[in-house]
Amino acid sequence: MRVAFQGEYGAYGEGAAIQYFGKSVETLPCRSFEEVFEKVESGEVDRGVIPIENSLAGSIHRNYDLLMQHDLHIVGEINYRVEHNLLALRGVRLEDVRYVISHPQALAQCEGFLKKLGVEKVSEYDTAGSAKKIKKMQLRDAAAIASRRAAEVYELEILAKSIEDDPENYTRFLVLAKEEHVPAPGVPAKTSIVFSLKNTPGALFKALSVFALRDIDLTKIESRPIRGKKWEYLFYLDFAASINEEVGKNAIRHLGEIATFLRILGSYPADR
Repeated sequence: MRVAFQGEYGAYGEGAAIQYFGKSVETLPCRSFEEVFEKVESGEVDRGVIPIENSLAGSIHRNYDLLMQHDLHIVGEINYRVEHNLLALRGVRLEDVRYVISHPQALAQCEGFLKKLGVEKVSEYDTAGSAKKIKKMQLRDAAAIASRRAAEVYELEILAKSIEDDPENYTRFLVLAKEEHVPAPGVPAKTSIVFSLKNTPGALFKALSVFALRDIDLTKIESRPIRGKKWEYLFYLDFAASINEEVGKNAIRHLGEIATFLRILGSYPADR
């Protein structure tokens, strides 16, 4: 199994891929989310792993748009615990650190720790990329915020563990594939769809009622503007059922009678 992720080796996306597929998986780092989609679509890799939402920062809107732009299927999800650590070259002490490098979100999620430390924050495009930079440039007055795996990959020491302000920091990743893989009946599942509606009073209420009538739990809803159509929106929805189940099939069939556009992005095992 060859799996693409965004970022450098040691990124949280790679950690999510290893959590899902196991340590024997072959991972491929990509500079951008677009590149992950392209490598799956071209067949260069078997799967792609992309973040879709974070429990603290919210949705990754770019990836919602890319799901619509590419003909791929969601075949799995990973709820990944994000643990931030402060990494530095071997021999560097905490009091030697003057700069801390990381992705802007990681820096923001460790604001309390960094304020106490009294260091200057420097933004980098990727958490693991910041660890790579420390190693490559042999920066002895700087540290990086990144994962434990990044410390192993770039042979850095962990100066401080779990430095995030909120321990309930999880990122939900999606697993992408060229082919659809619907879970077998009886497997706890989720289905992700995208649809649009006529701009009429009660249209969204009617659309959501097809799930309420069948006691189907909605786990996520997100709206995104439709390009070229002012004040018109696509609705991305996750619900707790499979299209292999009668209740899921009926809900989709009913929604199809209301929606002006409807696409199933994937049915997949729910990460419990």
